[in-house]
Amino acid sequence: MGDLAKIFKAYDIRGIVPDELDAETAEAVGAAFVRVTGASAVVTAHDMRASSVPLATAFARGAAGQGADVIEAGLGSTDMLYYASGSLDLPGAMFTASHNPAKYNGMKLCRSAARPVGSATGLNEIRDLVANGVPAYDGAPGTVSQRDVLSGYADHLKTLVDLSGIRRLKVVVDAGNGMGGHTVPTVFQDLPIDLVPLYFELDGTFPNHEANPIEPENLRDLQAAVREHGADVGLAFDGDADRCFVVDERGEIVPPSAITALVAARELAKYPGASIVHNLITSRAVPEIIREHGGEPVRTRVGHSFIKQTMAETGAVFGGEHSAHFYFRDFWFADSGMLAALHVLAALGEQPGSAARPLSELLREYSRYVASGEINSEVADQATATEKVRATFAGRAGVTIDDLDGLTVEAEDWWFNLRPSNTEPLLRLNAEAADDETMTAVRDEVLAIVRETQ
Repeated sequence: MGDLAKIFKAYDIRGIVPDELDAETAEAVGAAFVRVTGASAVVTAHDMRASSVPLATAFARGAAGQGADVIEAGLGSTDMLYYASGSLDLPGAMFTASHNPAKYNGMKLCRSAARPVGSATGLNEIRDLVANGVPAYDGAPGTVSQRDVLSGYADHLKTLVDLSGIRRLKVVVDAGNGMGGHTVPTVFQDLPIDLVPLYFELDGTFPNHEANPIEPENLRDLQAAVREHGADVGLAFDGDADRCFVVDERGEIVPPSAITALVAARELAKYPGASIVHNLITSRAVPEIIREHGGEPVRTRVGHSFIKQTMAETGAVFGGEHSAHFYFRDFWFADSGMLAALHVLAALGEQPGSAARPLSELLREYSRYVASGEINSEVADQATATEKVRATFAGRAGVTIDDLDGLTVEAEDWWFNLRPSNTEPLLRLNAEAADDETMTAVRDEVLAIVRETQ
């Protein structure tokens, strides 16, 4: 068993297999998970990595050893596991390392109805129980059985977004050899979609490119294929297919904030006056558009546990993050890249044929500002660097500062956020402004201060 402090993160368990995460650890986590949740049954799913089945099997052994029945859903995406947890009302465990390289694996855990398990909601208890040794269970062991939930997952998504009447679309999908290659064919089945698949072969070694679409170089094949095939849209999923990035008909990458704004407008048409949650790094356009459509924007910290908690507290119908995580009240407040993708396809395909606009034009009203993207700087003393930035901007006219998540500085036509990484000696900068010249000036001024302290 490896160093538990190293593999237990804020929101999940993740490490190099087998040096940091092995079957012994997975079995102990399965036993501890049942102890902490009090579950009489749990559901599991796993991605395509070679180590995922052995880890899932060991987890099931540990859970069953504590008297819980285990339902194995087999291959699936993380949001398919959330569907299983929600529809069966059971705690769940997904075995994946998402977009990380092949040598990694991990576990994403949830309570019944897909409620998150993070450091403050049970994950630290599980870690401590594993470290101290899970007590033996003196009752009968639970059973382990298999159940197909993929078709139910696909059917459920299509009850939330109706695509039956859309015009026919040509859609390129880059699955990155991840779980999108398993789920997309079933979800798209019988829809008016001409699918152009890229890298649908399940392969946890990721032979074509990393399954991490937040990095622009991993979208180049998708961009080229959209242009080559004259497609209406391109979609890229990460390794466990819980995030979705979008490319328009020109092959241009669509900012996730624009997708957040689009889906928010659609959800507000369905639920007038509802609250919509967005993290503080999403574009300033997002709360503007939410208000314009009669909704109530709610700003929160970065991270899925904060989004989900705030959505539950406010009854928000939707939440979006800059990282292309999209959360839906109608999906147990969980995130689903596939559900966000269906919203994009519906918005595009519902337009009447004679008046149909391409995706780039459809999204123009949702993209109003120029963003820097996230820029990382390695800094040994994060606090000192942050305070230097604060001191530089604090006295300027028209500037406001808050500390919700790192340091956010706002002015009339620009803003930036500077926040430390939880796991590395990094400061992450996101800046946005009304025009490129202003954004560049703000970005460069902040980076100069930060990097003086390196």
